[in-house]
Order: sequence, then structure tokens, then C-alpha cells
Amino acid sequence: MKMTPLEKRAARHARNLSLVDLNLVSLIDIFTILIFFLLSNMGIVEILPNSKAVKLPESTADKSPRETLIVIVNATDILVEGRKVASVADVMDAKDDLIAPLKAELDLQSSRQTIRRENDAQKQVITIMGDKDIPYRLLRKVMVTCARANFTEVSFAVRTKAEV
Repeated sequence: MKMTPLEKRAARHARNLSLVDLNLVSLIDIFTILIFFLLSNMGIVEILPNSKAVKLPESTADKSPRETLIVIVNATDILVEGRKVASVADVMDAKDDLIAPLKAELDLQSSRQTIRRENDAQKQVITIMGDKDIPYRLLRKVMVTCARANFTEVSFAVRTKAEV
């Protein structure tokens, strides 16, 4: 039995017609749970960058870090917000306590305009992530440079000691 083109089209349409009804309520429930999970875990995010080149000293401090400008000092480099600004060897060879490239970068960072007025106080806050094995003389030079760049509140990043 030969089918006409109109009958073929009707048969194809009937074959391709799906009778599956999509239940959107369960999908909405899943997305609601996902959004709730993401929003509740948003405050637990670690603010400090994870640098494998820096082994932080341990401390019993229980204050959590805040979002500030971060200076990373490891055995070879000094970085501001992840960008290398100076070499530790050059800094240690210099007689002056002021680290000129670091001060220039800190001045540039502090000159950036803040969007909200309440964030103006955070412009003068800095966190130093220093390796636990760096010499005190290097740490002192970094602190002096931060102070001369008008960063009045200096914090040190540390790992929390495991309580025994």
C-alpha cells in the first residue's frame, strides 16, 4: 500500500510527537536548593591567596582575614596582588630601608579610586604574607616601605595552630 505525501507527513508528525510532559516543579526545587547552598557558603571563602611558595608561620590568632591589599614575600620575590615588584636579593643588597619599586606599586594601588565611600578606610590596610623563613631585616624593610606609603594598619597572615 502506497502512502501519499500528505499521509507520510502526518505519520512522521505523529511519530515525532512526544507525549512526555516536563515537570518544572522539581527543577525549580533543585535550583532553589543550589542557590541556597551557594549563598550560604559564600561567606566561608578564603580571602588570602593560596601560595605554595610561602610557608606561613603558625599562630594562635583566631581573627579571620579581611579583604585587603596583599604583599607576598617569599624566598626570592616580593609580590603585590600577585605581580612581582622586586627581587629579594636586590632588596637585601640595598642599604636603604625603603624598597622603591614596592613603594611605587603601593602608591599606585592606594591612588585608585574607591567606588563606595565606606571602603575608603580599607585603602590604608595591608596584609603581609611573609614566609616563615625570611630574615627579619627583609620583613622590616617591607614594613617601613608600607608605612611610608601611608598604609597605617599592617596585618600579618598566619596559619592557625592546631590545638592539642
